[in-house]
Amino acid sequence: IHCYLFKEFSSTSSTTAVGTVTSRVTRNGNAVMEKDLLNHEVLAGDRGMMDDIFDETYREKEGPKPPLRYVWRNIILMSLLHLGALFALTLIPSAKIQTLAWAVLCFVVSALGITAGSHRLWSHRSYKATLPLRIFLTIANSMAFQNDIYEWVRDHRVHHKFSETDADPHNAMRGFFFSHIGWLLVRKHPDVIEKGQKLDLSDIKADKVVMFQRRYYKPSVVLLCFTLPAVVPWYFWDESIVISFFIPAILRYAAGLNATWLVNSAAHMFGNRPYDQNINPRENPLVSLGALGEGFHNYHHTFPYDYSTSEFGWRFNLTTAFIDLMCLLGLASDRKKVSKEVILARKMRTGDGSHKSG
Repeated sequence: IHCYLFKEFSSTSSTTAVGTVTSRVTRNGNAVMEKDLLNHEVLAGDRGMMDDIFDETYREKEGPKPPLRYVWRNIILMSLLHLGALFALTLIPSAKIQTLAWAVLCFVVSALGITAGSHRLWSHRSYKATLPLRIFLTIANSMAFQNDIYEWVRDHRVHHKFSETDADPHNAMRGFFFSHIGWLLVRKHPDVIEKGQKLDLSDIKADKVVMFQRRYYKPSVVLLCFTLPAVVPWYFWDESIVISFFIPAILRYAAGLNATWLVNSAAHMFGNRPYDQNINPRENPLVSLGALGEGFHNYHHTFPYDYSTSEFGWRFNLTTAFIDLMCLLGLASDRKKVSKEVILARKMRTGDGSHKSG
């Protein structure tokens, strides 16, 4: 059955089988990095894109950095959102158990719209999804309200292609606050805009579901991120409208944002690096718990085309379990998976040695 067939990718060979390990030393900004020689044509041909592979030729421009330009609308709205979330915390003891369960369900569904949707499916094309699944993930993505899929994919591919440089939208070299939320409160670095405009996003533009969401994104967010989560508890089990709005809508939304942001901040700073010690992203189990499996970040940046973003299957990885279930139901297929041999070879060659005790 096609659902159970996994393609083995080798980041060291010109074929999809395990090959000979070869490498060369390159520079990522000021950091010396050792990278596998990837056969980009093989990866691109199978996935239909290659813009999430690190660009070894990029060099940051010399001279002073451009001045920060604050986006006051975002600063005010994000401040109000988090104040609302703090107020929502005080309402939890008064909420009905159905309301709390509904808030958790909304959190999981919206998170899957990011993790299984805009991230693993559309940004990395690490598996294929049928039309019904793509529609569901798009609805869930609008509930998450983290920019439309097209914009999310563009920024994420730029993040991988130019990781930890001026062209990275949430460059962790600029500190925890910037990589967590600060990047949304200031204008993008000119290199981010320039490199983003040069990406090949033809695969995203060709997806009618994605472009439909982009066309009607604002009303979809009003309906799915705020109205639906708030109306259901109020209508179906007579929850207070204040509690219905602040817990399933505001608190759930703020929690979802921060869970995603921790992948950009904490998972780039705290944890071990068993696959590649020469890059910043780390393995962070706590982030994986909150972000449904997205905290295995050293692995993900080493092998961005793996549908599981981890070598450990369902461990702390609800998104992988979800994709596997969709495959079992015939709604997903063609999951890309790195072979154990390639993973072990990479650990031995560029890892920090932590895998021996882990």
